[in-house]
Amino acid sequence: MVAAAVFGTGGAAVAAAQPMGRCTTSSGVVLAVDFSRWGGPVYRSCGTTPTTGYELLNQGGWRTTGTGHDGPAFICRIGYSGHQGGRQYPTAQDEDCVLTPPASAYWSYWHADPGEDDWEYSQLGAMSYKPKPGSVDLWIFGGTDIEGAKGRPTVTPDQLRAHNARPVGGGSGQKPTSKPADGGSGNQGGAPSGRPSAEPSTASASASASASASPSPSATASASPSAEPSASPASESAVAAPPGGAKVVDAQPAADAEHETGSVLPVVATAALVLLILGAAGFAAKRRRRTE
Repeated sequence: MVAAAVFGTGGAAVAAAQPMGRCTTSSGVVLAVDFSRWGGPVYRSCGTTPTTGYELLNQGGWRTTGTGHDGPAFICRIGYSGHQGGRQYPTAQDEDCVLTPPASAYWSYWHADPGEDDWEYSQLGAMSYKPKPGSVDLWIFGGTDIEGAKGRPTVTPDQLRAHNARPVGGGSGQKPTSKPADGGSGNQGGAPSGRPSAEPSTASASASASASASPSPSATASASPSAEPSASPASESAVAAPPGGAKVVDAQPAADAEHETGSVLPVVATAALVLLILGAAGFAAKRRRRTE
């Protein structure tokens, strides 16, 4: 699926979480995640560059879960420790994250380069894409087609990007934007006309072309954590959105949330196969000794 599972084994750059004020029009990258599908806000946070989309989603309190079939590179769930105790969405009750989710209900990945007023649907997975300094990464849950023509974001890049030319402060950072997004989550676009094509899988890292993944049926994965957040939560100064709109909240760097690693089925199956091979080898050795 073009949105969340590009597969590759290249090493990922390490991101360092920063208060929002440290991102500027030409440095750092803003990560935004839209939780309005589940009644939450659009969180935005700041990370240093160079880095990858995957690293941005796994630092400063952010954590993801991949699928049992495709590994961590296919982004199946996203959580932030400052929101709902780090609970990842969609929850295990809604999506087991064993197989690749359907193109109608998955995390799609969008980019806006510095100064750009429109979103570009990612053609690379989170582990392969390297955001430009001053750019914005956005994840929304819903569905789209391979061209990103359906289910486009309703929040604009300008509502999320940093507008300061120089880093601001070292603590609380910028105040959240005063322009709430219209239309809620921006992930309702009806059934997509086609499923984004996924690239071949390789065990760990890199997600399908447009770095977000989406659910599909099958067994269940470990439940998402529900404990209350322990470290610095999101900024309290978010502006309330009008009815039906999504508000934007600055997510300050927080303690890492507990997170799922995906289904244990692949691990169990591999272990069983290894035991089977070892057992067969031992049986063959015994037979050889008896015939000698």
